[in-house]
Amino acid sequence: MAQWRVPEFDEVRELGRGAQGRVVLARHAVRGTPVAIKYLTADAGPEARDRFRDEARMLGRVDDPNVARLYRLVEHGDDIAIVMEAVDGVPFKEILRRHAPLEPEAALTVLKGSLLGLAAAHAAGVVHRDYKPANVIVPADGRSRLIDFGIAVVAGAASAEGTPLYMAPEQWRGEPATPATDVYAATCVFYEALTGRRPYGTGDRASIMAGHLHEAVPAEHVPEPLRPLIARGMAKDPAERPVSASAFVGHLDDVAGAAYGPDWESRGVRVLAGAAVALAALFPLAAAGLFPAGAGAGAAAGAAGSAGAAGAAGSAGSAGAGGVLAAVGTKASVAIAATAVAGTAVGGAAAYRAAQPGPAPHHAAAASPTPSGVPLRIGPLTVRAPATWKAHLIPYTPSGEHLGRKPDSYYVSTWTTCKKTDALEVSLAASQAWCPGFRVYGASLLTDPSGYIANPFSRTDTYASMFTQDEGMNCPDHDELRAVGAAYGAVKTADRLAPVGPRKAEYREWRVPCYTRDKTTRDPDGYGPSRRTSISYVERMWYFPQSKILIVDQWSTPGLDSVLAGATWT
Repeated sequence: MAQWRVPEFDEVRELGRGAQGRVVLARHAVRGTPVAIKYLTADAGPEARDRFRDEARMLGRVDDPNVARLYRLVEHGDDIAIVMEAVDGVPFKEILRRHAPLEPEAALTVLKGSLLGLAAAHAAGVVHRDYKPANVIVPADGRSRLIDFGIAVVAGAASAEGTPLYMAPEQWRGEPATPATDVYAATCVFYEALTGRRPYGTGDRASIMAGHLHEAVPAEHVPEPLRPLIARGMAKDPAERPVSASAFVGHLDDVAGAAYGPDWESRGVRVLAGAAVALAALFPLAAAGLFPAGAGAGAAAGAAGSAGAAGAAGSAGSAGAGGVLAAVGTKASVAIAATAVAGTAVGGAAAYRAAQPGPAPHHAAAASPTPSGVPLRIGPLTVRAPATWKAHLIPYTPSGEHLGRKPDSYYVSTWTTCKKTDALEVSLAASQAWCPGFRVYGASLLTDPSGYIANPFSRTDTYASMFTQDEGMNCPDHDELRAVGAAYGAVKTADRLAPVGPRKAEYREWRVPCYTRDKTTRDPDGYGPSRRTSISYVERMWYFPQSKILIVDQWSTPGLDSVLAGATWT
């Protein structure tokens, strides 16, 4: 009997097979876009099906260039499959097998990329639980990508699963999984990259468990400047580890910069890119003739800030090297795939669109954009977006009215329902902690010397300085928490040019920590008692210094990049 296949995709070759199913490399029959498709066996029981759906939902809640992207879950009768991004690369497991121990800069680069991916998952309330070298992919650009959310859970859920070599003590005890659980596993892999050996050996399960539970952290085997990272990341008590992956990134940058100089990351990227390209025969897309194996390697090796797309893998089994169950590839393929796959009909199958966040506590999830969206005018921009997206003019400040200026800034709501009854009373900070959306600030607001947002711009003509101070805002979906700036933990994760229609914007991306007022410690910027929490979010900005237009997204709005890339200007 022929195996069922997701309609509109042609299978290129099988990447892996196991007891629970198989993973294949495929391409869209019309557009030729490569994807990875993970199939669950048709005779799988209800529990396996529920876990498969959970994997899709967990991965679908995360939208970050350091994490594999999910396009959709497809169900057709007894058949079920996950369609994922396909990019080219090699498992970090293979690099370790051939090259460990690595130079410190290369090991630090892998750890940083992985932590950024984990931070994105944690911001969405997801704990990976199975971070290991086989679930980290290094493509030709030298940037690591996190894959395989097969046993991921919502933060706080019981955690008795994982890979023993990298399981945190609380996993062995079956205690709740938290971001600190993933930090522990990532630090174990970092230790392996630095030393060429696992922190507590490779013996039987009992001896490995005893090591993770009771033995001292073996920090003495790593270079001395990096011992504090190992000691903190592998602390037995989760409360003694960094509160989040994003917090660990900030500490990592400080330690690495002090020990190996400001250009440590660019050197690490070059080493990893060279190691990956040397293993190009293991790149699944290149092997299938869908992508040149070394595409982008030269440019990426010299540009530490380039961000590629995530890969895809599964827990269905392994074939070939290091449990590779799906491929990863370059930034160019992502832009194509985002349009070719996300907007594709499934032909009679029920499709769960996972390229959007799961429902948050106080609002309905934003609709995910497709190429066939309806036109939406936002000041000088016209984009194609879901019909539920609405643009609302932001009323101007009294000082602006006094100066005779006209409002030219907009709040674009992407939600369908919102708990806040005054959600449409849009002002500079209206309901942003409750109702998803993004803002398009115009020249009048940005050049108003009395405006809070304008102040950094009027002095420097750049928004980088906005993150040297308190933003004066609540954290999205957490009305009781406040965001703070770079001086207190905000970390820049992207700095590049990005298309908005035919123009290029200065694009910045920040991981912003959230603080709470608990009356136990003093607020870092002088606004009252506060302490840092494990919650953070991504703030994205597109800035046009000549036009004085700033687009700000604090909700990781699904598909906003592609929507803006297709914009037209008036």
